[in-house]
Amino acid sequence: MAPTNPGTPVRSAQKIVDVLSAQGVEYIFGVPGAKIDAVYDALVDGGLKLVVCRHEQNAAFMAGAIGRLTGNPGVVLVTSGPGTTNLATGLLTATTEQDPVVALCGAVRREDRLKRTHQSMDAAAMLRTVTKFTGEINDPDNAVEATIGAFRAAASEPRGAAAVVLPADVLAAPTTEGITARLPIPPLGAAPPHAVTRAAELIRAAQRPALLVGIRGADPDGCAALRALVAATGLPVVETFQAAGVISRTLEDHFLGRVGLFRNQPGDVILGHADVLVTIGYDSVEYDPVQWNNDPQLEGRTIIHLDSVPADIDNHYQPTLELLGNVAATVADLTGNLAGLTLSAEYRGQIDTQRKALADIDNAARDDVPSGPGLNPVAVVLRLREELDDTATIACDIGSVYIYMARHFRVYEPRRLLFSNGQQTLGVALPWAMAACLLRPGTPVVSVSGDGGFLFSAQELSTAAHLGLTFTHIIFRDNTYDMVGFQEVLKYGRKSGVQLADYDIVSYAAAFGARGYRVTTLDEFGATLRQALAEEGPTLIDVPVDYSRNTELAGHLHDDPFE
Repeated sequence: MAPTNPGTPVRSAQKIVDVLSAQGVEYIFGVPGAKIDAVYDALVDGGLKLVVCRHEQNAAFMAGAIGRLTGNPGVVLVTSGPGTTNLATGLLTATTEQDPVVALCGAVRREDRLKRTHQSMDAAAMLRTVTKFTGEINDPDNAVEATIGAFRAAASEPRGAAAVVLPADVLAAPTTEGITARLPIPPLGAAPPHAVTRAAELIRAAQRPALLVGIRGADPDGCAALRALVAATGLPVVETFQAAGVISRTLEDHFLGRVGLFRNQPGDVILGHADVLVTIGYDSVEYDPVQWNNDPQLEGRTIIHLDSVPADIDNHYQPTLELLGNVAATVADLTGNLAGLTLSAEYRGQIDTQRKALADIDNAARDDVPSGPGLNPVAVVLRLREELDDTATIACDIGSVYIYMARHFRVYEPRRLLFSNGQQTLGVALPWAMAACLLRPGTPVVSVSGDGGFLFSAQELSTAAHLGLTFTHIIFRDNTYDMVGFQEVLKYGRKSGVQLADYDIVSYAAAFGARGYRVTTLDEFGATLRQALAEEGPTLIDVPVDYSRNTELAGHLHDDPFE
């Protein structure tokens, strides 16, 4: 729909919908209510696709997935009071994970703002604790300005959530003010040439240079530039969870694993002994520097921070050099300065040793025989990996399943394996998968969770069936909050408050018009998964797993060939 005539007074609610159209918004997620219904009414003629959800938190998760997968803010539209407070976890997750989201939140009339009346609250004060930016409009003429401001704040790096509080009387009031241009954030240039030259000198002088690639290194342009750098130099790459997939199949020999939880992976060994470490788009929330930069014998290590935002300085992260600018452009310039770089034979041998350790972890864990009735979770993850191609999107929930997916599931394109590694928020997998279905129709979409995390957002299965979305959700079942439980054992020698009840997932799926299966063997899982991937609509697969080795897994440190 074309924007309204700039000289014609219309409700500010309509002007906000005009802004959404101009920003290229395709989907809006939300739950309606009386204080925001003017915007819902304007959407009837707005040409945008409205996804009505079962809970505002899940709507925010879906909007966050749109932001992560496209780089453009996803939009969530909710009413006042609890409609707004229910967003808190979703917006906090988006801000921490740096997924751009714009939340449009209804509010009581301005005259009732400070009264004890239905759904009255200081919404802006609450939202400011979980967003980068929150604006509260007080006049119909500034409704558009505030909405544009929210989009620009959400899209500015570091990205995150932004919110606009919209009093009902303001939404109903007429205005002629409007902005119909998209006004995107202009890109930065590369870091200064002298800084890039200095970085190249430090890398060339190093005995064991390495790359740690983080969230902002996984954007499409940055990923392409990174791959060119690795192809030209042979530098080993360690991914954070949010950078999963930055290394392609053709560059597999330079992949040293993924880090972000326990300090016990081959990638940690490479990081621990790098004398020059280049962090590319890395954010400390992904993997606290104390986890990988706490070795006294390497206090003189050189860290080069290459990013679009300044480093967060702390006791364990004090870069020698910062290359501040557009990540892709800076990496491209660095590649040009490193032409002809060759790693020593000794270092290549050490890298090969850790590459073998990475493969051995998969092989040894796959063959482990469970001590209980459930399946080996590593074998399940690796079977899932075998059944999916590079076009698949896999959304992973939090829980012990998250540990296994992060360690053992390989992807070769960024933004294909999705984790909540900042807030570690339960319940994200199913809503994220639903958003991926909307954006990537015709490609495989899989979400995985534990039986606990699944019920945090399981009601959206109704929404998925209603929309006709096709995806497979796999539940790793052990009927406990195991990720909490095994850490309690490590701390206190016993568990508390983690036992859960069993439930019938097959009947649950059927109640919402989906398909549900419960499998008992690995072969049965493989056959059921292939069937589910070929079927239309949502499918749930309930898989019993044995997590009895988790305590050992968390405490195990890999052999160190650098000694």
